[in-house]
Amino acid sequence: MKTLIGTLAIVCISSIAYADDITGTWRYIDDKTGEAKGLVKIEKQSNGTFSGTALKSTPRPGYTPKEFCTNCPAPYTNKPIIGMQVISGLKTTDLVNYTDGRIIDPVSGKIYRLKGRVSPNGKKLFLRGYLGVSAVGRSQTWLKVE
Repeated sequence: MKTLIGTLAIVCISSIAYADDITGTWRYIDDKTGEAKGLVKIEKQSNGTFSGTALKSTPRPGYTPKEFCTNCPAPYTNKPIIGMQVISGLKTTDLVNYTDGRIIDPVSGKIYRLKGRVSPNGKKLFLRGYLGVSAVGRSQTWLKVE
């Protein structure tokens, strides 16, 4: 019985520690086509929030990635997309949920409020970008790059 309880405690603690960590490189998927669009590296900041930097844009038939954020508001206007901080201020609310972030769409130039949830195995990140209320927005599933 003690062995069973000890094993369960270790499994629970391990899964909690892993689920809380969204740091790393993520492949973002176009919510309209299902195609991979690029890579974003998410890092935890010293203030406890998470930010994400665009690492790569993936060309595909019929889509050539933009180099610069031409439609974006200041301070992003005409800045290179690769290397740009596209996610900022994302906070963890519990072991798997995140809220209060911002994400910029470099194609449209729109800045969305951002919330998300990481899958129990830590391999998928379900994100929702929205203006105003969460019901009006876009959802994407990002895949962790091993």
